Amino acid sequence: MSATPQEPLIVAIDGPSGVGKTTASRLVASALHLPHIDTGAMYRAIALAAMRAGVALDDEPKLDALASAATIDFTPGDRPRVLLDGEDVTNFIRTPEMSMAASHVSAVPAVRRVLVRLQQAMGRRKGGVLEGRDIGTKVFPETPHKFFLTARPEVRAQRRYRELLAKGTATDLQQVLAETIQRDTQDSTRADSPLSFDDSYTVIDTSDRSIEEVVDAIAGHVSGRSGSGSAGLP
Repeated sequence: MSATPQEPLIVAIDGPSGVGKTTASRLVASALHLPHIDTGAMYRAIALAAMRAGVALDDEPKLDALASAATIDFTPGDRPRVLLDGEDVTNFIRTPEMSMAASHVSAVPAVRRVLVRLQQAMGRRKGGVLEGRDIGTKVFPETPHKFFLTARPEVRAQRRYRELLAKGTATDLQQVLAETIQRDTQDSTRADSPLSFDDSYTVIDTSDRSIEEVVDAIAGHVSGRSGSGSAGLP
């Protein structure tokens, strides 16, 4: 692993919802002593701001103005928080409704331009582990450290279902599966920066791996370690 002040270390972790990107990215960032930049949370925050302001999720001029005026920050720690204009909105943005709203907002080119600039500025200051759907293709295409996490839809839906139940949110597994598939379709077919990967990525199927195995594989690959985690990568 090498990085200089002029070339901060950037690790891109892309993939659809439910593959463990957020948890894996946070732990990888800790292992590599880098900031964790949750780009998905940024889109969720803008979606929340839009819904609070009564702005339609396809009104590009108003969303552009809203995103340009918003301040989004992250508070690190054992329980990292997301701040929107100084307000802790972490719990508000982690709902199925915000997940779908974020998918709509992230398809708006003007919003993507604003947030990509912010993500690039954050990463270029101190480096970072960035998670999302287009980090390695659009935000930091030059980084050699690109990972695409994937998992079977039913596995991802089951994970999300358990997460919602743990939060006390009543839901139905089949509904969660349907929403998972719907969001995959939206994210993969949008005109601007669709969910995709190319042969510059290392692909990791998390369906049958523990989060510890995924983290060890990524951190080991970035740092050049040999061992069970990095050696198990395709």
